[in-house]
Amino acid sequence: MVSFFNWDGDRLAAQQLAVSPWAPSKLSGTGICGVLARELETQCPVGFTPARLTVDLYQPVSTSAFDLSSVVVRQGSRIAVVDASLSQDGHQRARASAVFLTAADQPPGHVWSPEQDLPVPPQGCSAPQGSPPLFKSGDSDWTSDFAANQNAERKATWQSLPPLVDGEPITAFQRAAIMGDVTSLVCHWGSEGAGYINTDVTVALSRLPVGHELGLRADSTIAAAGVSIGAATLYDRQGPVGTCVVTALSNARRQIDFAATSSAELSFRRAGA
Repeated sequence: MVSFFNWDGDRLAAQQLAVSPWAPSKLSGTGICGVLARELETQCPVGFTPARLTVDLYQPVSTSAFDLSSVVVRQGSRIAVVDASLSQDGHQRARASAVFLTAADQPPGHVWSPEQDLPVPPQGCSAPQGSPPLFKSGDSDWTSDFAANQNAERKATWQSLPPLVDGEPITAFQRAAIMGDVTSLVCHWGSEGAGYINTDVTVALSRLPVGHELGLRADSTIAAAGVSIGAATLYDRQGPVGTCVVTALSNARRQIDFAATSSAELSFRRAGA
């Protein structure tokens, strides 16, 4: 079965799904977010659920072997905080933190929340073990055609992800973490392609997603002087799950033109297949 990583002895080895479309010798943010979420998840206390994940992507990670570590910062009766890091060649390349919370009754009363009109494709459009990603621009139909979505319209994507690690079922938290990095694609893919790379990713969850499919819809993009903030709603077939926010840096010299670059298109098809 296709996966982002498989085992090479006691270390994870990157597969094609985990390779960056920007540079074939580096890992993509999707895979990095996924394995850091996996490491953090090993420290989740019984009865707690992931509520917030933040990943700092401050150094490139090559496709060679890497090490993961994690530490419990604090565990209380209702809140637990865990840090994790990814190191390579003796140097820390990325780090992450997670907040795990226990469930409780909702407080009384009503608060304002926006009406959510989240686009969902028909049932049966994706396989549980992973399928090519679908995209939607503006009022157009869902399609896996990248060229048809290279425009300045508001974007959404619908994805069923393969396993993160070969031989392990992908967890709901891992799915959410991987989709968090995809926020940059739905928020920063425009009429000339994609020209921003993530420097950090935050996924805030009110609940874990249900089922093998996840949607992501762009909500806002705010950019100036080569720095952009993208925010998107993460959702499943039952409704909103949480919010994803990325801070991204201009990478205009390596802008990816999905309408013209078949290799980049193939890479992203694999990344969501």
